[in-house]
This record gives sequence, structure tokens and C-alpha cells, in this order.
Amino acid sequence: MKAQGKSNKRKSKPTRKSRVAAPASADGGDDALAALRGKIDSVDERIQALIAERAGLAKEVGVLKGLKQTVEYYRPEREAQVLRKVVDRNDGPLRDEEMVRLFRELMSACLAQEEALKVAYLGPEGTFTQSAVFKHFGHSVHALAVPTVDEVFHEVESGTADFGVAPIENSSEGTVNIHTLDMFLSSPLKICGEIELRIHQHLMGRMQDLKDVKRVCSHPQSLAQCRGWLSQHLPDVEKVPVVSNAEAARRARDEDGTAALAGEAAASVYNLRILFNTVEDRDDNTTRFVVIGRKLFPASGTDKTSVLVSAAETETPGVLLHLLAPLSKHGVNMTRIESRPSRKRKWDYVFFLDLDGHADDQHVAKALDEIKAQASLFKVLGSFPKAVL
Repeated sequence: MKAQGKSNKRKSKPTRKSRVAAPASADGGDDALAALRGKIDSVDERIQALIAERAGLAKEVGVLKGLKQTVEYYRPEREAQVLRKVVDRNDGPLRDEEMVRLFRELMSACLAQEEALKVAYLGPEGTFTQSAVFKHFGHSVHALAVPTVDEVFHEVESGTADFGVAPIENSSEGTVNIHTLDMFLSSPLKICGEIELRIHQHLMGRMQDLKDVKRVCSHPQSLAQCRGWLSQHLPDVEKVPVVSNAEAARRARDEDGTAALAGEAAASVYNLRILFNTVEDRDDNTTRFVVIGRKLFPASGTDKTSVLVSAAETETPGVLLHLLAPLSKHGVNMTRIESRPSRKRKWDYVFFLDLDGHADDQHVAKALDEIKAQASLFKVLGSFPKAVL
């Protein structure tokens, strides 16, 4: 019982005139089609030549920089600037998302001429995090699946991976993996990018029909994102939370009566039939991922800054308001705040802040200096380009 999209196209009934006229115009139509295909071939030749030229220039840039490690020539702020120009130039007919994807893959292939970037991600294969890696870095990277957020950090800290990717929040359900934040309490790594991935949840399995579904497995976040759909279509079916959507897909492959909620990539990896497409409750369902690395990068022009901060006297009335007052004073917009236990003593908390602007921007720097002066704990986790799309 596979969902089918409704088509807005109507099949017009051919008139007798059109049926009679078609053979007479066949030669002319074939000639016009051949001419258009010839033009496309000519454009393809020019595109290929320009891609080769761009790849050559990218290689020259690498030589001029005296490359020794791949992370020295990967510059997230430069890529963000290039992709924003792509969006600004785009007048169609392709959507901005398609144009950005094409240029992202082009930049990925050019960077891989020296050595492919190694990116660790919260796996296994077939998860949304893997999709986020390819959206941000392109398919010319070497993606390394690891089972835990701790290992994502460890792979980057040890130098085995150049960067890491982990989920942090969902637009519908809030924080996705609190352990990602907790790791920054002790890790020296920095946030050097963010990825916003539109999340499409699909119901998949080996069965032919919904009536054969006995249980639905998925990550707790995915089950929550599809709560309404499941209640309407599968109200009496057992819902089973598992550690990842890929694990859910594996169980759907191996167990009779088990279906999974997961992304399209999981259906391909585990050879499952998609029973229903896009069953998430909200059309704008989006997950945000952070890119972690070993260094900070310059401003791109449209950036965010993440900060870890704690007040000296947490029990003083109004202490948080006083601590954050410099943001308002200097016109810095706070887009997110999250509290986590400090792990120093019970009921003691630290706060994770996301701010608009780069830490080197004058008004942001002034606000951060004033906050630091009165905080018991202060750490800039990273300044990075806002997600382009």
C-alpha cells in the first residue's frame, strides 16, 4: 500500500485534428528536438571545460598555501560565501537547493584532489546524520560511522577524522542528543559549522500492506515527530524506541511484522519497501547538526557563536538575567539557551548559548568580554557560518 502523489496534470483527449496532423509535423518535430539536443551537448562541453578549469584553479590554491594537512585548505567560511553567492545569482529554473547541492559536490570533488576529508558521524550507515554529512561536505569525503557521540569527539581529537558531525536539536521536538552538549564541558574541540536537514520520515518494511505491521521501531525522536500519523493510521500497533533509525531499519529487515520509521537512505541500505512516504506531522520538520573540529575559523559575514557559561552564584535571584544583560546592552541576539548539569555539585548548572554574529565582531566581542568578567565558567565553543539552506 504505497502512497502515491497526486498529479495536477490532466490527460487531454486527443482530437481528430491533432491525430491527423501529427504525422505531417513529425519530421519538423524531430529536427527541432535534434537541434535542442545539439545545443545541450554544446552546453555540456562548456560546463565540463569550466569544471576542469575550476578544479585546476583549486589545485593551484592548494599549492600556494603550501598544503600539509587537508584541514588547512578546507575553509568553511569561504564555502559559505561561495554558496551564498550561488543563491543570490540563481534565477531558476532550478531551485536554490538544487543549485547549492551541485556546487557543494563540485567543491567537494575539488578538495578531494589532494586528499578526501575524513568526517566522523553518529552512525550507523543510513541515518539522518550520514545524510547531513553528505549535504554539508559532499559525497567526495570519507565518511566514518561511529556508534556514539563520545567516539565522534574522540575520532576528531585524535586526528583520525578531520571533522565530526552530531545532531543537536529538532525544530519539532527540541534537543535531540543532550550528550553532544555535555561533551563540550571537557572537550577542547570547537563548533565550526552547522547543518540544517529537512527530515522526511518514511514508514518502511518487508510487508505488502499496513495490516501486516505488528510493531513500529524507530529512534524516540522519530516516533515523536510522527506521533499524530501513527495515532491515526496505526493506533493499536506497538511502538518500539531503538538507538537509531538505522537499527530500526535493520530490525524491519530481519523481523517479521516489524516496520521502521527512517529516512529514504535507510530503505536503500537495508532493502526495504517504503509503505508510506513523509509521515512526519509537521511539514517544516528539520534537524540541526553541529560540525566539530579542532580550530576556530574567521567570519563569513553571516555567522553564529556558541558559548558555554555559568554564573558564580547560581542561587542569587536574577543572576542569569544579570549575567546575560551585556547581550541586550550591545545589541546581540540570543537565538537559543539550554541548561545542563555542571557535574560539579548537585543542582548546579551551566548554560549553552547560541548568538547571532561572530566572536570577532566588535559588538559581540564586547558583550562576551563583559559576560566573561562576571562568569565562573566561560568558554567560546565556536563561531561558524549559519547554514546556507
